[in-house]
Amino acid sequence: MIEVNCQDLDTLGVAVYELASRAAEEAGVEVDVPKHGVATKEKWDELYRIVNENFDSAVFVLDELDMLVGRRDKQEPAFSRLLYQLSRAGANNDLTAHVSVVAISNDTKMMESVGSRALSSFTPEDVHFDDYDANQLQSILRRRRDAFYDDVLDEDVIPLAAAFAAQTHGDARKAIDLIRVAGELAEREGDERVREGHVREAQDKVEKNRVLEVVRGISTQKKLCLYATAAVAAETDDESARSTTGYRVYQFLTDVIDAEQYHQETYVNKMKEMTTYSLVDFERRSHGPSSGMFLEFQFGERPETILETLREDSRIDTVSADEVSSVVKAQVRNEN
Repeated sequence: MIEVNCQDLDTLGVAVYELASRAAEEAGVEVDVPKHGVATKEKWDELYRIVNENFDSAVFVLDELDMLVGRRDKQEPAFSRLLYQLSRAGANNDLTAHVSVVAISNDTKMMESVGSRALSSFTPEDVHFDDYDANQLQSILRRRRDAFYDDVLDEDVIPLAAAFAAQTHGDARKAIDLIRVAGELAEREGDERVREGHVREAQDKVEKNRVLEVVRGISTQKKLCLYATAAVAAETDDESARSTTGYRVYQFLTDVIDAEQYHQETYVNKMKEMTTYSLVDFERRSHGPSSGMFLEFQFGERPETILETLREDSRIDTVSADEVSSVVKAQVRNEN
């Protein structure tokens, strides 16, 4: 098993070297080419050599593959070229080992960006994992109730925590966090039971703490991108935000506070980086051939919580929240 996370790999050459490095680590050997300063073909050759000399079969697991975009001047993204090379290596006799490739992505539209040559050689079988629903989350939480003394959880505690977590992308970790924090709050308050009120209090506390922890450490530009996008999501029925609309609100914010204004591609990249913190997720969308592609962002926490936390930044707080809301509503009307 040769697994790499493509989140922080910026070029095809770096990705191939990382695969060679992981393969060498599994085999207990050294990589004989440098990470930089050599052609990508030499890195491919080194990867093939390590696999051929040490393994009868190999499974390459490429996590967050859609993040491996590579240089923008290329006709197809780097992840498409990586899939093509790996899936063709056996047919080209570069690899004598049996090879399988597992491509993992949260972007259900990723394969639409894969070139036709890569698609025909890769021929993937899709495996889709749905978000946990409330019933599944309840089942998970019931297995964790042994963290508490017997009979201290009110009957509605687990269903409520599961419902809160199901509302935000079905995250089991969030459900477990809610129960844990609810228990801590009950203990701190000297209550003998964990009640619904503790779960609701825990919901607010977990959201605000996690958002605050993230936004305290990010740059002003990322804060502006995040604030603009969350402001759009707060005004939509499904709490999602199109990148095109978010960027126009970002332009408004930078104009008001007289901050440097980046191009739309940079705005999108900064929002993509926020997926690292699990604050946002995104999918590529299109409304027909004439409208072009855009990203649609969904938030892992309530957009209102993110807006409230970001307003602790003095520069952002100088912008009227009502004025931002008016701009957003106008932009949302335009997109519809």
